[in-house]
Amino acid sequence: MDRVRAGARRVAFHSPCTLQHGQQLSGVVEGILEKVGFELLPVADSHLCCGSAGTYNLMQPEISKQLKDRKVKTLEALTPDVIAAGNIGCMMQIGSGAGVPVVHTAELLDWATGGPKPRALGAARV
Repeated sequence: MDRVRAGARRVAFHSPCTLQHGQQLSGVVEGILEKVGFELLPVADSHLCCGSAGTYNLMQPEISKQLKDRKVKTLEALTPDVIAAGNIGCMMQIGSGAGVPVVHTAELLDWATGGPKPRALGAARV
């Protein structure tokens, strides 16, 4: 836990559509992140897609960009140290517009339990 307290503590978590709509596991990952010491910031409209959605960003690029811009604005408004997501498509989509480091949820959990600091946080404000 000391690693979390000394580093990127404030997390804006984007719950991928597959996790919250497909598997219906809303709140599960957030609870785990909180248990290991991260401060989860309440994301407005967290149920909305980031615009990646598999090939959606390729098939509907304009709508996808609008969704991405809205999601990034919502996440960055929280002034997090890091944005976390558990889906590589979401990470790429959000990361292409965010000025905040974006990491996989597993990287944060690994770091909190003694693993290395996520590479994306090397230059992050901590």
